[in-house]
Amino acid sequence: MLDGKRLLITGVATPESIATAVAMRCRDLGAEVVLSAYPRDLDGVRAVAADLLGGAPVLSLDVTDPRDVARAVEDVRRDIGALDGALHAVAYAPPDALQGRLGDADPDGVELAFRTSAWSFSALGGLLESTAPPSGGSLVGLDFDADDRAWPTYNWMGVCKAALRSSARYLARDLGPRHIRVNLVAAGPLRTRAASAIPGFELLTGAWASTAPMPWDPTDPAPVADATCFLLSDLARAVTGEVLHVDAGFHAMATTRPD
Repeated sequence: MLDGKRLLITGVATPESIATAVAMRCRDLGAEVVLSAYPRDLDGVRAVAADLLGGAPVLSLDVTDPRDVARAVEDVRRDIGALDGALHAVAYAPPDALQGRLGDADPDGVELAFRTSAWSFSALGGLLESTAPPSGGSLVGLDFDADDRAWPTYNWMGVCKAALRSSARYLARDLGPRHIRVNLVAAGPLRTRAASAIPGFELLTGAWASTAPMPWDPTDPAPVADATCFLLSDLARAVTGEVLHVDAGFHAMATTRPD
């Protein structure tokens, strides 16, 4: 399904990362996979690449820094040639932005959360626009269904995810003439390194267990990886500005506030 595609996968941190599952599935479906890592994480990501991805190349990239993104464009052109798609799997918020009262969070931390979790999506879109072939490409971001409800935890990350969803629509508008599709995968809660930083994460998994009409396994990222591969492939060639829910149907059910 992805034969001949050259795909940049951000967000690989550990073997359990959702991005790692996506990268492995993309490779299995024929893609040439390139990983990116923040400079401080290069060694760890290279270790994951060596163990699980046949030594896939790892590009140093801080998607929150416009100068680093511009440098990465030149690196891609020199070392890869072009990109047919990219996965945005980057998010971060400091602990005080995830719990307590919304207005008590440090504004500097909120700004960091927004820059990392939402603004960087547009930066990655610019990188793809600058390196995609004339036939275009596909930008996919990982989302969580938080823009129309307030969870007992999540706080400013929920706001950032709502911004991510809005920015995807605007990017779909702006990149469409370049034949670049922009979509999000709204995943149910999965146990990753990032999830471990969310206070009360069990509230989310408990809500899924009680409400989703189908079973949801928070340890299995494979359904999210498969859906992402679909959006990166030519099978989704007329799909853009979309949010594909991979959450066992939770988003479609009437819910009460989780206990």
